Amino acid sequence: MNESFVTILATLNNSGIASQLINQIHHPICLLLLQMLLILLVSRLFGLFFSKLRQPAVIGEIIAGIFLGASVLGNLFPHFFGFIFPATSFDNLEVISKLGLALFMFIIGMELDLNDLKNNAKSVFIISTSSILFPFVLGIIMAYFMFPLFVINDVPFFVFAIFMGISLSITAFPVLARIVKARGLHKKPLGMLVLSAAAFADVIAWCILAIIIAIAKAGTFSMALFTIVSAIVFIVAMFFFVRPFLVKIISRIRQAHYGDSNMMIISFIVLLLAAFLAELIGIHMLFGAFLAGVVMPNNESLKHTITSKIEDVSTHFLLPVFFAFTGLRLQIGLLNSPFLWMICLLIILVAIIGKLVGSAVPAKMVGMSWKDSFSIGAFMNTRGLMELIVLNIGYELGILSPELFAILVLMAIVTTIITNPFLDLIDYFFDRKSKQ
Repeated sequence: MNESFVTILATLNNSGIASQLINQIHHPICLLLLQMLLILLVSRLFGLFFSKLRQPAVIGEIIAGIFLGASVLGNLFPHFFGFIFPATSFDNLEVISKLGLALFMFIIGMELDLNDLKNNAKSVFIISTSSILFPFVLGIIMAYFMFPLFVINDVPFFVFAIFMGISLSITAFPVLARIVKARGLHKKPLGMLVLSAAAFADVIAWCILAIIIAIAKAGTFSMALFTIVSAIVFIVAMFFFVRPFLVKIISRIRQAHYGDSNMMIISFIVLLLAAFLAELIGIHMLFGAFLAGVVMPNNESLKHTITSKIEDVSTHFLLPVFFAFTGLRLQIGLLNSPFLWMICLLIILVAIIGKLVGSAVPAKMVGMSWKDSFSIGAFMNTRGLMELIVLNIGYELGILSPELFAILVLMAIVTTIITNPFLDLIDYFFDRKSKQ
């Protein structure tokens, strides 16, 4: 059997068929299809495995991306890695991943119900603001000591410091929502409060991030000022002109029974236009996609129709490409000294403490029990996908060095993985205490 197989391979090689097949595989379209097939298969396997461990499937998909990248596959099987993921193919993967992120951020924007934030508005505002502010300040303090070690491309200190603050402040609303639902808390006061606080915190963080992106891209004060003013005009126009227009036109479409296809076309037009304008004025297309979702009419039927058609393609087909692309960028091997690993552990520790204290203490101050307060702190520590999006933006802008990018990606993974075990520990401790 083995001799026959070897004979077939030798025949193919001598006839030139093997080289022709290799050339055909490296055709951009053929290579992209092969890459996506491999990415989807590996992501699904890792996602199922981590689901069995009571972790969100997205954690498995993130780790699958790292596995497919230079840190694991590239290190263990460098020739195979170079064949499947040549550097020349990165541009195509980047475009696909950004398209998936745009669709994902559009859905996240639609899931953000501004009316829900009005319930327990005081508690939501205090908890969400503190959960952003406290780790943000800790991030700036850390940036003061880390700046000489990791600064690249002559990035100004205040840009580096504020980006570090944002990196420690992000909460992954979609992953958090899935954990809340899996634990049966989505219809209980605690779950509703933590979802509202996380949603509001993400809005604050994305607004700060948009300003930082504008300053980092502009280069000069006048250009930065122009970008910020343009961003404000853009946001106002989306809420006071685009949103009322969408309410009217979608209402007419539904009354005329034109079907879901027309609503989908309008939604895609708004999404693409908002993403284009955001990129044009210098605040990143993902902010525009997110804002497009926020200004969509607040209609449950409409939201269900749009999200049901987009979510599966975005979440299960395109987002794994983003995870793989992040893995291709990630170089864990750069953390090649005990000093860098100490910094990594310190950042993880500060990130956990920052979110825990910044969320639990104000939750207790507004009248919640210590158990619920610590639970909120554990939930808000979930960083997951949203953190990876922010880190990739920082990497693309040249704010994060490859070493710091690797450290912060590991921080995002660890802080998300510990969420469920930390919640179990809180339940165990307080339930045991109540029985004494």
